[in-house]
Amino acid sequence: MEDFTFESIARKSVKGVAALISRTFLIQLLSIFASFVLTIFLAPADYGVFFVVSSIIVFLTYFQDVGLAAALIQKKDSPSVEELRTTFTLQQILVAIVVIPTIVFSSQIAHFYHITNSGFILFEALIFSFIISSLRTIPTVIMERNLDYNRLVIPEIAENLVYNLALIIFAAKGFGVTTFTIAVIARSIVGFVATYYVQPWPIGFSFHFSSIKKLFSFGVPYQTNTILALFKDDLLTVYIGKVLPFAQVGYIGFAEKWAYMPLRLVMDNVIRIAFPSMSRLQHDKEAMKVAIEKSLFLISFFIFPIVVAIVSFSPDLVSFIPKYEKWRPALIALSFYSLSTIFSSISTPLTNFLTAIGKVKITLYFMIFWTVATWIVTPFFIFKFGYNGVAAGSFLISFTSLFVFVISKRYLEFSFFRPVARQIIAAAVMYIFVMITKVFIVSFPALLIDAIASFCIYLLFLIIFAKDELRKTFGFILGSIKSK
Repeated sequence: MEDFTFESIARKSVKGVAALISRTFLIQLLSIFASFVLTIFLAPADYGVFFVVSSIIVFLTYFQDVGLAAALIQKKDSPSVEELRTTFTLQQILVAIVVIPTIVFSSQIAHFYHITNSGFILFEALIFSFIISSLRTIPTVIMERNLDYNRLVIPEIAENLVYNLALIIFAAKGFGVTTFTIAVIARSIVGFVATYYVQPWPIGFSFHFSSIKKLFSFGVPYQTNTILALFKDDLLTVYIGKVLPFAQVGYIGFAEKWAYMPLRLVMDNVIRIAFPSMSRLQHDKEAMKVAIEKSLFLISFFIFPIVVAIVSFSPDLVSFIPKYEKWRPALIALSFYSLSTIFSSISTPLTNFLTAIGKVKITLYFMIFWTVATWIVTPFFIFKFGYNGVAAGSFLISFTSLFVFVISKRYLEFSFFRPVARQIIAAAVMYIFVMITKVFIVSFPALLIDAIASFCIYLLFLIIFAKDELRKTFGFILGSIKSK
């Protein structure tokens, strides 16, 4: 059995987050810039086509490994070569089962959504990307299980660098939807080569059910959970693409993209490491308590002020940025999505905790509820409020995420409100400051000054009322990063 102590796991986790954030910081900035360029040069309808077609491919992705990859990460003992090869073989069989019918009926799918020829080619490129992605699962699992994020981040940097540069170059050249096609193919090839370069493994085909029988007890409920997430999110996008014009779908995609940007920049890096780290801490409740509370503190510390900034400054940005007036109809949806990320950011560490300790059926029950609620609320809200009803429904349902806290407390005694309370108050103070000073925002430089001042207000409040917590948390982070 692998020997992981609380100290080693904590330091590896901190180093992992630091590696993901620091080494991908420029890539993340490039991604933001690429998204910005796309929203300038692409029409809302083109953006909507990519949003819908991507969701169709994501729909396929959920059926590629029946949760065995996550089961390999959660497994207490180190997986054998036989387990790795059997998982790989089963995954490729499932990929073939999914891909072949999709290719056969691709023309009918394109006709159903009235997708143009360029959109159809994008669809085929995403299928290719889906196949290549499945071949990278096992080496990625090996690195995640070992908390080896220093190497894992290398292929991610390479593929995202190529992808975002391609988006910027070809969008600026006026390639329209074809921009995504070129970028997707380039990303797939570069990511595949880089992954196998940094993490080779004894690849091979094998199938012994006995070697993965135990993995199914975790993997199947886990994958059922993710499939429900698929029905809740991506399949809903597929439905929206049929009932709403692509321009309105583009508004929804724009709002969701920018509202969830804080989650992609901050929470994803923390959560990605939290699951394998918590899985290694199953035997130590005190350590698990610390891990949860620190995750809540750090995520809320970064997410809350960013959400306030998005909600407060987005109307001004649309006015000041050239060619951005076309996105003004998306501002209401942007605000609703942004507010819903607050609840997502503080509930996700808890669902990861439940999954890490093997309570995957509980998270499954939550996902069933959220899926049913989404499919009841969203169509009704679309009928009542149009495309803005999609984001409004998401915000309403996000409130129920707080029930995860109640269930998590049954398995571990920890504080939920203490790690986030001061960040909530500080964010509220920041918002009040922005509203008072908003009359002075008459130009883009004035907006930047007001944004910097509001962030300083937020930090000053926390320095005054959470000084010890900040010192301990960031002191440990800096010490872990510097340690060998």
